[in-house]
Amino acid sequence: MSVSANWNYPTAIKFGAGRIKELPDHARALGMKRPLLVTDKALAALPITQSALALLRAAGLEGELFAEVRSNPTDENLEAGVACYRAGKHDGIIAFGGGSGLDLGKLVAFAARQTRPIWDFEDIGDWWTRADASVIAPIIAVPTTAGTGSEVGRAGVITDSKAHVKKVIFHPKMMPAVVICDPELTIGMPPVITAGTGLDAFAHCLEAFCAPSYHPLADGIAVEGMRLVKEYLPRAHKTPTDIEARGQMMSAAAMGATAFQKGLGAIHALSHPIGALYDTHHGMTNAVVMPAVLDANRAAIEQKINRLAAYLGVSGGFDGFMAFVRALRAELKVPANLTAFNVPRDDFDRVVAMSLEDPTAGGNPLPLTRELASAMLAAAFKD
Repeated sequence: MSVSANWNYPTAIKFGAGRIKELPDHARALGMKRPLLVTDKALAALPITQSALALLRAAGLEGELFAEVRSNPTDENLEAGVACYRAGKHDGIIAFGGGSGLDLGKLVAFAARQTRPIWDFEDIGDWWTRADASVIAPIIAVPTTAGTGSEVGRAGVITDSKAHVKKVIFHPKMMPAVVICDPELTIGMPPVITAGTGLDAFAHCLEAFCAPSYHPLADGIAVEGMRLVKEYLPRAHKTPTDIEARGQMMSAAAMGATAFQKGLGAIHALSHPIGALYDTHHGMTNAVVMPAVLDANRAAIEQKINRLAAYLGVSGGFDGFMAFVRALRAELKVPANLTAFNVPRDDFDRVVAMSLEDPTAGGNPLPLTRELASAMLAAAFKD
């Protein structure tokens, strides 16, 4: 066999209802005495966040809060987080929330003691080796949504506020040392966020499964992750207090991020510039462009999708799977196209150009040329 590949799998995951109570013990085990809890503005005042801080302080840990995080985090948010970390003489990060809080928390842990600009560590070639790994702070990740899977990832996505481009910063030590997946923390998600984050998990699994590289372990995780989304996302959306559905969606989110180390593709390559330019919700943007990308990639993925459809219990092969995707989007009230999503066509050529430069473009099943990306984006405006 001539295939050669490198495979990595995630970290220690503490899964189950009520396990947020273990947060102080894990923080102490990592040597934290003054952890900084990083989350987004929307979560900062909510009871789940204040309860987490109270748990830390009751255990004698001087936990503080940083919440200047946008829904699509920027380099300006990172600079403010690093300043807060240094000023408070913190010794570890608790990344708390959805993808924005998790990503920025990991990035603060990474950047706080580096001496080079953050863009020197972009996920290009071996740029991650420029970092001083010895000063990266320990990280505990606590997801409060079920979508990005950033809690089991070694990278963070951040928007360059001047260029309006999403960039990826990668380092192996950005992987959280401990993840607490407590489905009780996700019960308060409104339906629109439940839908958007859940479809983000589905997109991660789907693009990983369709990516052309060799990773059968990721393929297996991806198809089971999609089965969990198919079965449990409509339940979580309809009944927010369904703790079983919430837990299964947290599993699917972690599975998606574990699987997509195999690769992503044009769903994300298009979604990233749209989010950077218009601050759209990432998971929902993925859902809007998904049918257009699947249809354009059909020649390369039809056999895979036929197998996937059979596993999911969807009849009709590729066409049946497309019908399932459209029906799921409609059930979850996903906008029909980018126009309905309030994305103007003004920057069409710019989005196409940015998609070709996005680090996820290389994982598309077909080479992502300007012509193919243009066809996908045009279809996403009409779909």
